[in-house]
Amino acid sequence: MHLSVNLKKASLVGAFFVSLLCVDLAQAFCPQRTDLAQVVVRQVVDGDTVRLTDGRSIRLIGINAPELGRKGRSDEPFAVQSKRRLQALVDASDGRVGLLYGEQRKDRYGRTLAHLYDRQGRNLEAQLLGEGLGFMVAVAPNSALVSCQVEAERQARRQRLGVWRTEQVKTAGQIKSGGFAMLGGRVAGVQRNRGGLWLDLDGGRVLRVSPELLGEFDVRALQRLEGRRVEARGWVIDRQSRGGLKSGQARWMLPLTHSAMLEVLP
Repeated sequence: MHLSVNLKKASLVGAFFVSLLCVDLAQAFCPQRTDLAQVVVRQVVDGDTVRLTDGRSIRLIGINAPELGRKGRSDEPFAVQSKRRLQALVDASDGRVGLLYGEQRKDRYGRTLAHLYDRQGRNLEAQLLGEGLGFMVAVAPNSALVSCQVEAERQARRQRLGVWRTEQVKTAGQIKSGGFAMLGGRVAGVQRNRGGLWLDLDGGRVLRVSPELLGEFDVRALQRLEGRRVEARGWVIDRQSRGGLKSGQARWMLPLTHSAMLEVLP
């Protein structure tokens, strides 16, 4: 788990200047890769997915971009900007990008999981995160660039760029549906059983580390978190909608997929 940072609002000298500054700083943390074979992008689907001319869909590792509106839903804030920015980055690279594959190559939707780099060897997820056009996410075992991407997002958050212009951390009463979210609260209890390790948060919410992912965490540190304030991120599950919710169990569950998805606050 990384330590919390002081999220003070920084003055903006100008949106364009700050955006460039954040990108430069983000790239300082992310090693360039000019050794990767180049592939051709046919379509930018959204801020974290592209399709290649060979037919593959590539899901960018380490970033969750705001969702574009589908099936009657409205676009999430900065979803369009995120897609347009990724398109601009791809266009500036003459439509060609380098792929660095994840240790896990495919997600459950059949998409190829990879980091994208432009022709100069710059990591595109870091650029988007550094401009506040998505949220850092870490899913084991694809965590090679977690430290770099945490720093990229941290700088956008300090400058209150993009998605960070508004408060993103939800309290218990603000959760109305499943999906990606950032949750803040106090740990009311910690349990470990055959189902993994469970951190009960105030307000009927629970964080879960599955048994197969316990090796990604400092379990002893997690067991000492009772009474501490934390900030977690991930994909919230509505256990009530799935049925089988037992009396006394929290309705909203957020599975933790990597230690970087949990931050302990002062």
